[in-house]
Amino acid sequence: MSHFVKSTCLTMCMTAVVLSLSGCGKKPETAKDAVSNTATGAEKTNLKLGFIKLTDMVPLAIAHEKGYFQDEGLNVQLEAQSNWKVLYDRVAGGELDGAHMLAAMPLGAMTGITGNKEIIAPFTLSYNGAAITVSNTVWQQMKPQLSMENGKPKHPISAASLKGAADQSKASGKPFNLGMTFPVGTHNYMMRYWLAAGGVNPGVYDANDTSGNKGADVMLSVVPPPQMVATMEAGTTMGYCVGEPWNQQAVFRKIGVPVATSDQMWKDGADKVFGMTKDFAEKNPTTTVKVVKALIRASYWLDQDNNANRSEAVKIISRPNYVGADEAVIANSMTGTFEFEAGDKRPVPNFNIFYKGQYGIPYYSDAVWWLTQMRRWGHIPETKPDQWYLDMAKKAYQPEIYAQAAKELIAEGKMKAEDFPDFSTASYIKAPETSALDGVRFDANQPNAFLASFKIGLK
Repeated sequence: MSHFVKSTCLTMCMTAVVLSLSGCGKKPETAKDAVSNTATGAEKTNLKLGFIKLTDMVPLAIAHEKGYFQDEGLNVQLEAQSNWKVLYDRVAGGELDGAHMLAAMPLGAMTGITGNKEIIAPFTLSYNGAAITVSNTVWQQMKPQLSMENGKPKHPISAASLKGAADQSKASGKPFNLGMTFPVGTHNYMMRYWLAAGGVNPGVYDANDTSGNKGADVMLSVVPPPQMVATMEAGTTMGYCVGEPWNQQAVFRKIGVPVATSDQMWKDGADKVFGMTKDFAEKNPTTTVKVVKALIRASYWLDQDNNANRSEAVKIISRPNYVGADEAVIANSMTGTFEFEAGDKRPVPNFNIFYKGQYGIPYYSDAVWWLTQMRRWGHIPETKPDQWYLDMAKKAYQPEIYAQAAKELIAEGKMKAEDFPDFSTASYIKAPETSALDGVRFDANQPNAFLASFKIGLK
C-alpha cells in the first residue's frame, strides 16, 4: 500500500466499519432462481459487490432490483462500504468481487500509487455527478465578489472569490480545511482543479510530504461521503467536494451552498466506474462480461425516454440499504435540477449521465484526463511522455470487455445495435473538450500540452 494513501487515510481505516446491505444478501436458492455454473457458462455465479452511499451507485441497484443480474444467472449481493479506503482494500484483497469505484482508482492501482494489485474498469457507472459546496459563512464572504445575472450569481463561479476567506482564516491561525473523499480520487482532483483555476494553490504530494498540502493556500483532508455534511456543520471543514446527494443535503439542511459542478470543469467526464481486479477478470471472463451486460441494461434504463425512469430510481435508492437519504434530496440532481443558494434552483439535465451519449463505455480519454491530474498534483512523481498516458489508460480501462457485452445483448435481442456506437470504428477517445471554468482545452492525444497550460501544478 502506497504511503500516499496510508498517511491520509490511517484514521479512517482504523475506525471503518463495513455496512451490509439489508435485504440484498444471498437468499436460499429455489428451483426457480437456482442456476448452475454449467447452465449459465459463468465461472462464478455468487458475487459480492461493494458500493458507497452515493446516488451514482444506482446502476448497481437497478441491475439488482430489475432482475438484470438474475437474467445473466448471477446471484449478486450488494454491500455498502463505510469509505473508499475500505472498499478499495476489500476489492484488492478479494473480499469483494467488484465495486462502484472512483474513476481514478483503477489508474492508481495500475500505476502502483495505491498498491501492487492491478484493478481494471470494464464499465463506467456515471459521468459528471459531483459538486463543490462551501459553508454559509464562506459563501457570505464569496458572494459580494461575484458577477450577478438576473439577480443571481453568474456561473461558473471562480475559486478566486474564496481566496479572501482562505487568507483571513490563515491569518487568524486557523487552517482553511476542505474535505474530499480519497487521495487518488475524483473529488480530490476536482477540488484541486477548481481551486487552482481561481488562483488558489491546493498544494502537491511528494515523497517527503504525503499530506498533499505542500505549498498550499488551503488544506485538503479525507472525509467519507456520508459524513461530509455533518463534518462541515461541526466546523471541521469549510467546504468539500463530493457526489450526490451530499451537496443537495447541505442546501436542504441550510448549512451550505454548492458553488460548482464537475461538468463545469470537465464536461461528461467519467466520475465512477465499475472496478474489479485483473486477476478476477482473467479467471472469470464470462462472469465479467455478464456483470457488464447487466450494468449496461441498468444504465440504459436510467436514461431511457429522456430520463423517464429517474423518479422510480430515486424511490429505490432512497431506501436505507442503498443511499438512505430523503427522496426530495436525491431527486434534485437525479431528475435534472440542481439547487445552489437556497431558492436558486437551475436546470442541469446532464448533472448525472449514466448512458445517454456516453453509453457506459470506459473511454481511454477519460482515463488520460485523470492521469494528468495525478501527475499535476504529484501522485505521479515524474514527467511522462504522451504515449505513457495512453498505454496506462489502456491497461486500466478496458472497453473491449464492454464491446463484447454489448454485442451479446444485441445478439440476444435485449438491446438494439442502434443503442450503441459503431464498435468497428471506435477509438474510445473523445474529441477535444474546452473547460467552461478556465477555458483550457483537453486533448487526450496531447496530455503534456494540457499540463503545460496550467499556471499551478506540476508539468
